[in-house]
Amino acid sequence: MKRLLIAATFTLLFPLAAALATSPPESGWESVDKAFGNPGKDQPGDVRRYGWPRTDLHVRIAGVPIEPALALGGWAAFKKTGNGQDAVTMGDLVLLGPEVNPVVRELQAGGFEILAIHNHLIDEMPRVVYLHFHGKGDATALAKTLKSALQKTKTPLAPPAGKAPPKPTPAQEAVFQKIQDVLGRKGTMAGTVLQLGIPRAEPIQDGGMEVPPSMGMANAINFETVESRVATTGDFVLIADEVNSVIRELQAHGIEVTALHSHMLRENPRLFFMHFWGVDTPEKIAEGIKAALAKVATK
Repeated sequence: MKRLLIAATFTLLFPLAAALATSPPESGWESVDKAFGNPGKDQPGDVRRYGWPRTDLHVRIAGVPIEPALALGGWAAFKKTGNGQDAVTMGDLVLLGPEVNPVVRELQAGGFEILAIHNHLIDEMPRVVYLHFHGKGDATALAKTLKSALQKTKTPLAPPAGKAPPKPTPAQEAVFQKIQDVLGRKGTMAGTVLQLGIPRAEPIQDGGMEVPPSMGMANAINFETVESRVATTGDFVLIADEVNSVIRELQAHGIEVTALHSHMLRENPRLFFMHFWGVDTPEKIAEGIKAALAKVATK
């Protein structure tokens, strides 16, 4: 009888153990993933990030098409707090003019704070506006509010089904490698766009919480190829004493400053976000970005 009981118990437990061994571990973000309808990506600093590139828009500056990953990527970063059910979220949404106030109303109705509404670029067509937000509370409720706000826009909430992101050609890879060699830093590819995130040297706090670089506190430098040239845009994260030194370096290398403003309300130290735009040879653009970064306290 004992042998039969042991055999029966083993028979029942073995499939369960096998299932547990092969099932992926839960991330703790399943309810948020479900609310958005798409999984986020884990980032350094225990951050979960979700992205909504404006692939529905066809934006150009002086004839140069702007890839969504270059400057049209709405996003939200979540970080758990307290009991593990609550979270803080920060990010920004890329909007057309008529979409701004419906989104503001929806976010505020869900308890979000609006941190900034402004441009990042100059002379882009059609005109786009960037809305920065902050939310705190139940993580799933925050996600539902954000999704409801996004539904007030034409932002695609999921990538096109069955369509793989484009890959850089060998020629593009060679250009991007040249840029990384000049900068002495390694970036990541988002389709055919090279993205670099360069953290500041000091910790940044907001409301008593340290905000990781992956929640928008890193200097973001993006590049796309334009035939034999490259276009660059992004933003530098600066303290007051760095602002004008960076402007001088960018302009000395033919890179335009397109915006200077805040993205937050209660950060410490006080930060200024400087956006830029440049199109030139890979060497000249990379040297300009390198010279500007040399004026910033970075890791």
